[in-house]
Amino acid sequence: MFNDFRFRVALRVVLLGLTVSLFVFMVSKPNMIFAAGLMAFIIIGQLAELFRFTSQTNRKLTRFLESVKYSDFISGFANDNKLGKSFRELNAAFNEVLEAFRKARTEKEEHWQYLNTIVQQVRTGILSFDPDGTVQLMNPIAKRFVGIINMKNVNELKDRNPNLYKALMEVQSGKSTLYKSGNEFLLTLQATELRIRGNTVKLVTLQNIQTELQKQELESWQNLTRVLRHEIMNSITPISSLTSTLREILDHDLTKKEHHYELKTEGAEDLREGLTTIESRSKGLIKFIDAYREYTSLPQPKIQRIRIADLLEKVAQLLKPELKKTTIQFGYHCDSEYLTIDADQEMIEQVLINLIKNAMEALDHSSNGKIELKGTYADNRVLISVSDNGSGIIPEAIERVFIPFFTTKKTGSGIGLALSRQIMQMHNGSLSVKSEPDVKTTFTLSF
Repeated sequence: MFNDFRFRVALRVVLLGLTVSLFVFMVSKPNMIFAAGLMAFIIIGQLAELFRFTSQTNRKLTRFLESVKYSDFISGFANDNKLGKSFRELNAAFNEVLEAFRKARTEKEEHWQYLNTIVQQVRTGILSFDPDGTVQLMNPIAKRFVGIINMKNVNELKDRNPNLYKALMEVQSGKSTLYKSGNEFLLTLQATELRIRGNTVKLVTLQNIQTELQKQELESWQNLTRVLRHEIMNSITPISSLTSTLREILDHDLTKKEHHYELKTEGAEDLREGLTTIESRSKGLIKFIDAYREYTSLPQPKIQRIRIADLLEKVAQLLKPELKKTTIQFGYHCDSEYLTIDADQEMIEQVLINLIKNAMEALDHSSNGKIELKGTYADNRVLISVSDNGSGIIPEAIERVFIPFFTTKKTGSGIGLALSRQIMQMHNGSLSVKSEPDVKTTFTLSF
C-alpha cells in the first residue's frame, strides 16, 4: 500500500537533488546568476510540495488517532486519490477500524442500557459506594429503603438513619446482616467488594423479607396451633368423657344412708380406674406444656471458641455407655484438627446428643446399624453431620419433622428436632436433613 507513496517521495527527493546540483552549478557561473535565482525558487517550491505531500498522510494518521482517543467514530476518511491509488486502501482500513469501534461502542451502550434497566426494575435494592462514601449506584427500590431520593454520599445517613448507616458500614464482604425499619421493612443486607479502575467499591444489596417472613410466620403459627390443638384435645377429650362417666357412676351406685354414703364395689372399682386414667392424661398434658415451655424459653448462647475434634470426642464419650448396650457400630471423625466454631458448647452438645439418640432409635430393629459423626469444611462453612442407615424419614414427613410437637415416633414430645433447629438459628447456622428410607439419613449442622 505504501509502495506508491515511497516511489513518489523518492522521485521528489531525486528531483530536488538534481535541482540543487543544478543550482550549485549555476551559482558558480557569473553569467547565470538570474537563472540560479530562478532555480532557488524552484527548490523552495519542491520543498513545499514534498512537505505538503508527506504532511497529508501525517494529518490523516493524526486525525485517525484523535478519533480513537476522543471516541469520535462518526467522521470517516474519503477514498480520494490525492496520494496515489494505493492510499485508497489506507482510507478504507481507517474507515473499517472506526466502524469496528463504532459497533463496539454501540454494543457496549446497548449492554449498559440493558443492565441498567434490569437494575432499575428489580425488587432488590442495590447500592454501591467507594471508601469515601460517594454513591456510585442506587436504584429506585434502594432509594425507597434508604428514604433519601438524591443521596450523593452514604454519610448523609448518619443523621437521617444512623442504624442503617451502621449496618451498611459494618456488613462485611460475602456476609449478610438484618436491619429492621419500623413495622414496614425487615431488610437483609448482603455485601461484596469490587475493584473498578483501581478503586475499591462496596456493593450492598437490600432485600425486604418482611412479607415473606410474615407468610412463613403465619404458616408456622398455623402448624403449631394445629399440633397444639391435636395434643390438647387428645388429653382433654378423654378427661371430659371420663368425668361425665364418673358422675353417672356416682348418681347410680352411690346411696345415702343416715349419716354417710355407701358406694357399690363395682362402682368403686370403675371410679378408681377412671380417676387413674384422668391422672395419667393430666400428667401427659403437664409434660406436654413443660415441653412447650422448654421450647419457648431457651437461654441466650454463651459463645466461645470450640475445636470440632474435641467436641465430637466429648459427645462420643458421653454416649459411649448407651451405645455399648447396643450392637450399633459408632464412629466419629474430623477432617482437620484445626476446625473451630464460635458457639455455646453445651447447646451444640445437646443438639448432637439428640440427633444421635434419634439415630439409635431408628436402628432399634437393625442387626447391622451404623452411626457416623463427622466434622468437615465445605463452601466456606463448618459442617457437622450425623448419619445412620436406619429406617429413615418418608418424603411426606421430611418437611414436617422440624415443626414443634410433630413426631413420627410412638413416644416422645416431638420438640427435639424443632429445639435443635432453634438452637442452630440462635448460632446463625442451620440444621437440615436428607433421607433415603432404609438406606441413609443425614442431619447436617452448618455454621
